[in-house]
Amino acid sequence: MPPRRRVDPAEGRAALAAWAADPDGVTREVVTTAVRHTLAELAERHPGSAVEVRVPPVGAVQCVPGVRHRRGTPPNVVETDPATWLALVTKRLTWDAAVDSGALYASGDRADISALL
Repeated sequence: MPPRRRVDPAEGRAALAAWAADPDGVTREVVTTAVRHTLAELAERHPGSAVEVRVPPVGAVQCVPGVRHRRGTPPNVVETDPATWLALVTKRLTWDAAVDSGALYASGDRADISALL
């Protein structure tokens, strides 16, 4: 059974749309809601625990089927800030551009989740 979602999907879609319309003009709460919604969507659409996606300080999820880790740092980690994450999921920024700029950290053989976004 998937974990209970913290953000109502309708509220999450509305927050994401608001961010997409004016990234610099939305409140921190809107950004937080949009990030949590998109992380939950990722985990729901690609369940598993092979990759940990972190968007501090907003949230983190595990996704992608594969080897399960139990303690410590997982072998596949993706980490970025909220603005970069939202730019990635809305296709305003490419994975490679985010990695090249240093805004996105991805380590591990399965950490490139660009095709899942």
